[in-house]
Amino acid sequence: MQLENEFESYLGVKYAVSFNSGRSALYAILKSMQDVGEPAFAKGSGVLIQAFTCNAVPNPVLWAGLEPVYVDCDKDDFNIDINDLKAKISPKTKILIVQHVFGLPANMDEVMQIVKENNLILVEDCAHSLGAEFYGKKVGTFGKASFFSFSRDKVISSVYGGMAVTNDDAIAENLKNLQKEFRQPSMCWTIQQILHPILLAYIILPIYNFLDLGKIFLVLSQWFHVLSKAVSWGEKRGLRPDYFPRALPNALAAMALNQFSKLDKFYTHRKKISDFYRENLKNTSFVLPQEPENVKQSYLRFTIKHKKAHEIIYESWHKQNILLGDWYTTAIAPFDTKMEEMKYEKGMCPNAESLAKQTLNLPTHINISPKDARRIVNFLKQWK
Repeated sequence: MQLENEFESYLGVKYAVSFNSGRSALYAILKSMQDVGEPAFAKGSGVLIQAFTCNAVPNPVLWAGLEPVYVDCDKDDFNIDINDLKAKISPKTKILIVQHVFGLPANMDEVMQIVKENNLILVEDCAHSLGAEFYGKKVGTFGKASFFSFSRDKVISSVYGGMAVTNDDAIAENLKNLQKEFRQPSMCWTIQQILHPILLAYIILPIYNFLDLGKIFLVLSQWFHVLSKAVSWGEKRGLRPDYFPRALPNALAAMALNQFSKLDKFYTHRKKISDFYRENLKNTSFVLPQEPENVKQSYLRFTIKHKKAHEIIYESWHKQNILLGDWYTTAIAPFDTKMEEMKYEKGMCPNAESLAKQTLNLPTHINISPKDARRIVNFLKQWK
């Protein structure tokens, strides 16, 4: 597949194997490592994952018969808290999934040191961070394997889609076998995804601000399964839908490949919009995101903090028709995820729970114009 070849070339890795979602790719990685006899991947083994994430991460861990062990996030940069990581390591937790949150790479010097000292198996969650680099090295190339997402709100989008990446020959062989075993999703499911950008561009967005018709049409389209939801009802309860895991259909691969060819253009735009937000929101009541030296971000979102974050998001959606992001309003998103099914208990990760109350995301995608960004900034400056 051309998309896989392009990924291998871009990242400088030996193998890239496509699936119909990032969660399918993660599940395939875990199954592949089990099949090659990695002792840490025995049934019931613990997997260290960061809170302040989507249930698309713990779910594949659970589907593979493994146990998620939640590590808190750093309150300043949203990435994994190194001290809590050290405290959560035990003889039963030999696997670490490190997440590059909102496109800012985690501190891979510290992560790799911990991995080496504790003989951990590292898997990178690059769902937010395609194109990001840590000291000149692309994210997704540090661990035993990594996975990327092409969901509707990621750096590139084919509505659904994902990629598993590795330099390990045995894992790659198993990934390719699993890709064949999983088979293609149904034609109806694929058509659902193809319809999404069409209906969004020609019906939903043009009437979005007119008497809420766009919002109503979107909800009804999902209710009647004309369009798919980003996260299904079953996934919020730890269940696995029958369309996961699957291979990536050619129609969606073509969409992803088209987007991938524009990666540099997307990055330039996202950085320009992010720079605008940073310049125009400094000296306000908002806490702005970090921008470390020697790190290239993907700028998937411009994430800010405010004590009235939820109120601001509500006002922007319902009164101003401004779509601000609510990633994440709970330690594991979406908000109506059954935490007990994710094996998460309140208080496990206090930083993540606190940030969920004060975090909001400003859009940076290619359809956000400077005029849109100015309107967002003007709205935010009203808040003290």
